[in-house]
Amino acid sequence: MNQYEVMYVIDAALEDSARIELIDRFSELVKKNGGEIDRVDEWGKRRLAYAINYKTEGYYVLMYIKAPSELPKELERNFQINDKILRSLVIRYEGEVPAKREPLKPYAAREAAAPAEAAAEVAPVVEAPAPAVVDDEKPESEAE
Repeated sequence: MNQYEVMYVIDAALEDSARIELIDRFSELVKKNGGEIDRVDEWGKRRLAYAINYKTEGYYVLMYIKAPSELPKELERNFQINDKILRSLVIRYEGEVPAKREPLKPYAAREAAAPAEAAAEVAPVVEAPAPAVVDDEKPESEAE
């Protein structure tokens, strides 16, 4: 069995219950075709880089699965059939499944947390050494 990374974007206008059903449907499809699911990460509602079918937001879902080599074609076929899926991508993944990422904070929350984090990470103040005075030099008034 191969490892695959499956990313799909669901229409954000879909209700919560329908979205959960859709995610479960694709998980069951993997299990019925001899695959096993390592992890399903729901990234949530995000702004799209460009409009897809006049929609500017989508709900992102990332799955890591182990499956036979025929399953990606079946998944892609089901993604294309379903009109609630805006985009999808199935790629073969080698190596260990990466650690789960923390969701990105909204912009306003990042700004509110930034001053507190900046205060905690203030570098210690180091005073510059005093300039060295050389005794050999005479002031200009004495030189004349």
